[in-house]
Amino acid sequence: MKTVTFLLLMIVGCLGGLGQKLRPRKRSSVEEIRFQTKAKDSCTMTVSGDEEVKLRIECRNQGKSYWCEYAGKPSVCRAFNNNPKAYWNQIALELRKLPNACLSTSVLKPAMCQKAPTDAHMKQVASSLKPTQNPSQQPDTNNQGKSVQKSSTSPKQAGKSSIKKAGKPRPSTLLLIKPTQHSRASENETEAMKLAREHCWESLHNFCSYIISFFRG
Repeated sequence: MKTVTFLLLMIVGCLGGLGQKLRPRKRSSVEEIRFQTKAKDSCTMTVSGDEEVKLRIECRNQGKSYWCEYAGKPSVCRAFNNNPKAYWNQIALELRKLPNACLSTSVLKPAMCQKAPTDAHMKQVASSLKPTQNPSQQPDTNNQGKSVQKSSTSPKQAGKSSIKKAGKPRPSTLLLIKPTQHSRASENETEAMKLAREHCWESLHNFCSYIISFFRG
């Protein structure tokens, strides 16, 4: 009886150990890879998740920091399933060649999975380097339109003012001519009166001066 009980315990123990060996080992849910960019940025690449994998990159250099996040399903690629560590090392190797680990890298395609479906590639979903424009920084199109209208009408106004300025001297020249004509007429009248006094009777001085001034123009 004791022998049968011992054999049963041995069989149960063997089956339990065999079941543990047959269970697939889950890979580490969080992995970290450190690297340095071409601009000497110290970066840490953190990988989390199993099927839907998230990749976060954080970099620092001289008090400045930036980060970016990627998402994808690298398990779709067979090469990744065979050697996932090589997949992430290839990504880190490509990022080392760049001055900034988060710029110009919207999609990460390791060489071992370039021919794999697009789901196997890591796509950038967030970044601290993406500019966000505040409403106060948006260009005021209304003010710009007003300035354009002012600039477009200013040459016309300038032309009108220049024409007015150019036309103003004309009356002054006419005014200058009139006094000379009056002065000449008065001179002719005085000379005609002198001649009339010299050659005509006193009662005919006015008539003679008129005739003399008429013929002398």
